[in-house]
Amino acid sequence: MGLERAARALARVGVLVIAAPLAAAAEGAPSGGAGSMLGPMHTHNVAGLAVLIGLTVFATILSLLHMRERARWMRRERALQDALAGLSGAHDRAEMLLHSERQVLVTWTGRGEPAVEGDAGFAQDLRAAELRAGDLRAADLRGTQNGTRRLLAFGTWLAAQDAHLLDGAVAALRERGTGFRMNLRSLAGRYIEAQGGAVGGRALLRLRETTEERRELIELRGTLDETKSGLAALAGLLDAIPQPIWHRAPDGRLDFANAAYAAAVEAPGREAVLEGGLELLDRAAREQIARRPVGAAARAPAQPLRLSAVVAGARRILDVCETATETGRVGIAVDVSELESVRADLQRQMDANVRTLDQLPTAVAMFDARQRLIFHNAAYQRLWGLDPAFLDAKPLDGEILDRLRAARKLPEQADFRSWKTEVLAAYRAVEATDTPWYLPDGRTLRVLADPNPQGGLTYLYQDVSESMKLASRYDALMKEQAETLEALKEPVAVFAADGRLTVANRAFSVTWRVDPATLAGKPHVDAVIAACRALTPDQGPWAGIRQAITGLSETRSGHSCRLDMSDGTVLDCSAQPLPLGATLLTFIDVTASANVERALTEKNDALERASQLRDTFVHHVSYELRSPLTNIIGFTQLLGDETVGALNERQREYSEHIMRSSAALLVIINDILDLASIDAGSLELQRETIDVRATVEAAARGIEDRLAESHITLDLDVPEGVGSVFADGKRVRQILFNLLSNAVGFSEPGQHVRVEARRQGGALTLAVIDQGRGIPTEVIDRVFDRFESNTLGTKHRGVGLGLSIVRSFVELHGGRVEISSAPGRGTRVSCLFPAEPSPGGGRLPGPPTEAGTTRGHPDGAKPNGRADSGLEAAE
Repeated sequence: MGLERAARALARVGVLVIAAPLAAAAEGAPSGGAGSMLGPMHTHNVAGLAVLIGLTVFATILSLLHMRERARWMRRERALQDALAGLSGAHDRAEMLLHSERQVLVTWTGRGEPAVEGDAGFAQDLRAAELRAGDLRAADLRGTQNGTRRLLAFGTWLAAQDAHLLDGAVAALRERGTGFRMNLRSLAGRYIEAQGGAVGGRALLRLRETTEERRELIELRGTLDETKSGLAALAGLLDAIPQPIWHRAPDGRLDFANAAYAAAVEAPGREAVLEGGLELLDRAAREQIARRPVGAAARAPAQPLRLSAVVAGARRILDVCETATETGRVGIAVDVSELESVRADLQRQMDANVRTLDQLPTAVAMFDARQRLIFHNAAYQRLWGLDPAFLDAKPLDGEILDRLRAARKLPEQADFRSWKTEVLAAYRAVEATDTPWYLPDGRTLRVLADPNPQGGLTYLYQDVSESMKLASRYDALMKEQAETLEALKEPVAVFAADGRLTVANRAFSVTWRVDPATLAGKPHVDAVIAACRALTPDQGPWAGIRQAITGLSETRSGHSCRLDMSDGTVLDCSAQPLPLGATLLTFIDVTASANVERALTEKNDALERASQLRDTFVHHVSYELRSPLTNIIGFTQLLGDETVGALNERQREYSEHIMRSSAALLVIINDILDLASIDAGSLELQRETIDVRATVEAAARGIEDRLAESHITLDLDVPEGVGSVFADGKRVRQILFNLLSNAVGFSEPGQHVRVEARRQGGALTLAVIDQGRGIPTEVIDRVFDRFESNTLGTKHRGVGLGLSIVRSFVELHGGRVEISSAPGRGTRVSCLFPAEPSPGGGRLPGPPTEAGTTRGHPDGAKPNGRADSGLEAAE
């Protein structure tokens, strides 16, 4: 139409173009003459020219218009092609969207027939209750009116109630454009979502299957319900936990706290904690927790931080652990105040146990589940002699065994590897194992390997070498005792605490005439006493024996009695208590002893009478014999002094003999009296500080005449610094005089006698050494006996009291006498005086006698008469 309008416009333009020259020509032509002849010709040319010009203009205009219209139509065509391409893409997308789900779209335009689009298979599934599979095709849904009517017959494939609701909703949609959305259920049990609405003046019904979505929704709802129930249970569980637990949002704000947290911050409830933001830990503690790496940033699980906080108004020690989650951070605080106290007590107890174990002689070593040494006491290190640095490095049990084997300290094994495997198998054992180890050095160890409940092993090494030796000795001793009891001739029996016989030797059954089989049956003491009573006329002692065996007194004591048997045998019975309530019953045949006892009693009476006679003799010697002897000595001295008249040579010689003999007799009497006083315990020392050298020289002066007469040289070896001694000077001189007299008497002319004085640690030693014949071995043990005299082939004579008196006086000073001699080598007699006096006060115990006091030479030395010493009895 546009084209037609353009053509008509061009025609009008052409006419105008042609008509304009013609009109001009007509107006300008002359009316007559020559001009009138030329007029038609000119008009014809002008008309042709005009036509030509008009056509040219028309063609030009038409060409321009054609070009313009062609460009416009080409632009429009391109726009239409673009629109068509867009519509085609939209159609494809609509088809893709429509077929992306199992759904069907029903469209009504006005009162026309509905159009059905969508998944043919889904439409077929919807009518599965009416049609067989494969009867309904996509063409039936799109072009066949019968297929559409069947689809819209909702009652054929929907439940009756759902079909009725859908029919009403579709009618309202078509009549009033009322949209709807409802969930339906097909007769096949499938869930259908029906959605209706007015779009572009059309009524649109969308049927979409939601079976899977429904199922997922139901499952999600179930999961949600379970989650809610679990969260409620978890919240209840968290509230039941006595430790404070909290959850923080990503911004650090508290959004959950359990009841223990609320109680810890003294809040009325969880809501008050969350609203007030009440914190259990102070800012410094929270910042310290925030600085710790958590989650993936941490290489290992975060260890709890031990912090101090105020819990319910009291300062407590808490182990706080806070961990990052996807929704923030969760934390828990465990009160370890009591644990810390218990741990401190446990540590003190463990330290005490370690100190105790270090004091034990039993070696103890503990290994963990990895078989590494975690503890050992000092006895373990001493037992094996291992390097402390090696033990402190926590070596493996196998490494220790290898090192001990290299040091040859383990039992020798043919297959060490198998033996080591058996030893290490104790880590997998259920019960403790007890094994003896016989070490190469001869020791025996009892090795107890006790598995720990938490894993690992505890070794106890006990050296039982001595125990085994003692057990062996005990067994041997028991056998020896049993054989000894059987070999005894005396009856022996042992009764247990219950009064039954446990041991009885052969002599018991023989003495009391009891069958050994009866004794082997361990009869009661009453049965044994009944069998023994028949042999004893006197029944009284048996009651005491029974009481000693079966008595229940708090303090058990022994019982002794004597039994006279019918055959005249006399037995001494002794019941002695033994440990564990046992009683030892022994019988000793004292028949001969009883007879001897009577004889000894008579002899004792005789000895007592003899002792009385001796005392009487000493008394007479002291008072009756010495008094006349003193008179003899006194009158002899008067005669010798010639105060009553001059004596001739023979009288003077007789007087000297009387004087010497009287003096010798006086010395003997004084020695006897001294010994009697010592025996009676009445002799006391008169201690004083005496000069040792002066005392030795005084004793030497008393024997100068004897030395000159016997042609014997005396050497005094007394150092200047020998000092003094606290002793009885008179008795010391008497000791030295007796020893010198004895040495001179048993020395040959021309020999030497030496006196030595030495200090040894404050003690004084006085020794007299001669070069005489010496003392035979069989005689040297009797030299200190009283009245023991032996001349040994010399002219020396004596009564044998010298050395006895020497020993008595030295012992009275608290010292001792030593003698060393050999035939042909002389004799050395040493008297050792202690530095301090003995606590006995200078007395020697002895039987009381009636001996008188000592009299004699004023300085204790004998006169120039014959020496009389006990040493002559030996030499």
